[in-house]
Amino acid sequence: MKNLDTSMQGMIELASDIRNELGRVVVGQKDTLDLVLAAVLCQGHVLLEGVPGVGKTLVARSAAAAMELEYRRVQFTPDLMPADILGATMLDERDGTYNLRFEPGPVFANIVLADEINRASPKTQSALLEAMQERTVTIRGTRHELPRPFMVLATQNPIEMEGTYPLPEAQIDRFLFKAILEHPDLKELVRIVDASVGAEEPVARQVAPTAGIIALQKACREVVAPPDLVEFASRVVLATQPARTESPQRVRSYCRYGAGPRGAQALVLAAKAAALLSGRFHAGIRDVERFVLPALRHRVSINFEGQIEGITPEDLIADALDVARAGLAPKPALGPETVVAGR
Repeated sequence: MKNLDTSMQGMIELASDIRNELGRVVVGQKDTLDLVLAAVLCQGHVLLEGVPGVGKTLVARSAAAAMELEYRRVQFTPDLMPADILGATMLDERDGTYNLRFEPGPVFANIVLADEINRASPKTQSALLEAMQERTVTIRGTRHELPRPFMVLATQNPIEMEGTYPLPEAQIDRFLFKAILEHPDLKELVRIVDASVGAEEPVARQVAPTAGIIALQKACREVVAPPDLVEFASRVVLATQPARTESPQRVRSYCRYGAGPRGAQALVLAAKAAALLSGRFHAGIRDVERFVLPALRHRVSINFEGQIEGITPEDLIADALDVARAGLAPKPALGPETVVAGR
């Protein structure tokens, strides 16, 4: 592993190294890998939805290995208790004296894989709320700081609904992205089988130190987001809210609730991460559009009438995008004497 270069160009190269290493180990799922890497840069969390066997656990484990991050996996079940995740206060006896000692749970790691999170009870699901938002855990009135960086990768199976508990809206909103993992195509499936049944299964190599990830997160915040980008992201979010008269007709008819301020924040942060991953220091509206579906699909809820009509959150987000594009200020026309750079 080469020495850490904290310049912006060095950060771009480091992000590219991580992406290439993850692409070497995880076959297919390129969009999901970009989402996870963007979420790391934005200090956010990701909800991964897909059928068993499409590589959700492999993505999380490989990301942790490539970035020198401590990785813990928690299998969520109906009988899982909050203390099984957060930790508990233990009675410690030494030299005849008894003291209370805090024993940290698996949440005290850099990347926590909450596998099948919708199988746990709401009480256990809510145990992650403080950790995801504040990066702390409070036990018996004492706040414990979580390691930095900290990220929750949660998975849920969309085809098994028996014995599951849907995530509450407050917790869903704390996920920066919701990624939908699809089945691989023929070429990808052949590569997956060849790689997984051989003598040695590919394992991600460490290409970035923990200090490099923290520097990448700082560099992501420093990417320039112009005012028109922030306004565009805000227009998209407002157009998903059914109570607003300027929202599209389908949103007003079929949307139960739309995205809020966290949705706009997610879009702007995602645009900055997209620009950095593309080797740029300046984000644009196309960067917002690149991540608009994963940033908003879990923040838009369809009402009963919409479900009957087969309307999806993606349909309403597409309508909201059209409204936001229509609201963009028209660019001035080029006069006959205008000099265009690069021509």
